Amino acid sequence: MSERRDRPYTGANFLVSIGEGDGRAPADGFAEVIFPPFVTDRTREPGTVPDDLASRVLVLRRGVTGSLDLYKWWDEARRAPARATRTVTVQLLGEGHTGVVLTWRFLRAYPVSVSYSPLRAMDAAVLMESIELAFDTVEMS
Repeated sequence: MSERRDRPYTGANFLVSIGEGDGRAPADGFAEVIFPPFVTDRTREPGTVPDDLASRVLVLRRGVTGSLDLYKWWDEARRAPARATRTVTVQLLGEGHTGVVLTWRFLRAYPVSVSYSPLRAMDAAVLMESIELAFDTVEMS
């Protein structure tokens, strides 16, 4: 349930669940969520790929920990697309992590790509993995 107040929330406290668990598992520890613009497309049949896929792609990024869950989901989606859809949930938390103040649910989401940041011997930056998810619709509460 959305929680209104006079001062805007920061975007630093959030949980992401990729359809397995509650978003508190280490593998769900995403560092960045990039929302697409939410547009109306009345010409598209539900369950079909949008003509303009970019308008319906959610991007999630996290540090690489050795977990293969994102790769396995992407691999399942390319081999058996009908079985690979999930509900992905993003929850904005209050500053004290005391409660959920806003929730986005991306219904029938499926991976369209998985990518990794460059490997550089002279750079000690965290290796990042990204997953781009197409989805059928989004709900907010």
